[in-house]
Amino acid sequence: MHNAKHMLQHGPKHVHQFGNFYFSLLIILFAASLSLNLVSCSKARKPIGDRAPIIGFSLDSLVVERWRRDVDSFTKAAHDLGAEVVLRVANQDASTQISQVKELLNQGIDALVIIPNDAEKLTEVCREAKRRGVPVMSYDRLVHNADVDLYISFDNEKVGSLQAQAASEAVPSGTYIIVNGAITDNNAFMINKGFHTVLDPLIQSGRIRLAGEIWPSDWISDEVRTRFETLLQPGQKIDAVLCGNDMLAETVISVLSENRMVGKTIVTGQDAELAACQRIAEGSQFATIYKPIDALALKAAGFAVMMARGEKVRYDNKIDDGHYKVPYIALEPILVTAKTLGSTVIKDGFHTREDVYRNVKR
Repeated sequence: MHNAKHMLQHGPKHVHQFGNFYFSLLIILFAASLSLNLVSCSKARKPIGDRAPIIGFSLDSLVVERWRRDVDSFTKAAHDLGAEVVLRVANQDASTQISQVKELLNQGIDALVIIPNDAEKLTEVCREAKRRGVPVMSYDRLVHNADVDLYISFDNEKVGSLQAQAASEAVPSGTYIIVNGAITDNNAFMINKGFHTVLDPLIQSGRIRLAGEIWPSDWISDEVRTRFETLLQPGQKIDAVLCGNDMLAETVISVLSENRMVGKTIVTGQDAELAACQRIAEGSQFATIYKPIDALALKAAGFAVMMARGEKVRYDNKIDDGHYKVPYIALEPILVTAKTLGSTVIKDGFHTREDVYRNVKR
């Protein structure tokens, strides 16, 4: 903890890159060590001594806009805590990711941080890491049946319930469609649970009719486009479409536009991508879910360094990974609509006002 303590006393050497927000998050992170629960990391390894810990970061892909921001924030924070980060990007291929994780393990990393392409296929290689004494953190997406040492993410059920609540308040009755995230991604199921927690009572009461659900094999817009088009019956009104993320929302809005339905159907997504925030400002997308990525990345970096050094990590809850109850830290997501763009993503500096309203005539 020497580097962490030094930072709390003197500030990180790159603190100007994140401002007071960055430093406050690091203070919160290490203050959180006063919590009651402790992570018991993978089997004992040789202490790393005074050398810089090496963290392997295994990323599914950079297709989604937010992942670049996650990587940059995580890497800078880890460097400020005296660690090195080795990044590997699997380009949406589970087999490639498995090979890359094995490569990282053979390089002698001290901790593995993984954003899995497939919650099932990455199980065995995560178990292999633990057998080698390398602690494993599931970052934002949970690996199934792997007994990872820590899962840190936003509250994904709340991501779904926030979308559904916003939609049902705007359109309390009518026809809905759900476009889920990848069937290989555990988050998609958690978000779907949030959708249904809100919508099911309304469906049972007859106020809302669910015209269909789409479960794509991956976060692939072309597949969603084809399947969404088949749900649009001639003359049928679709009142709301809830989407797994903003990239899928963009695809849905494109199809609605081709059918002259933009403005007649509300569409929600998540990630607060710039294009989505612009669509909200313009009126073609109703809402998105903002997840303050710096908060997630900075906390994850701090915990990863502690895990690499063999230090105990505090946690709040546990989550079922299909076989084990694993330590779970959940951050709060935030609903963004046209009314709250200024008080959320713009206020936090996630996007600039000029960029968000670039296509809106003043």
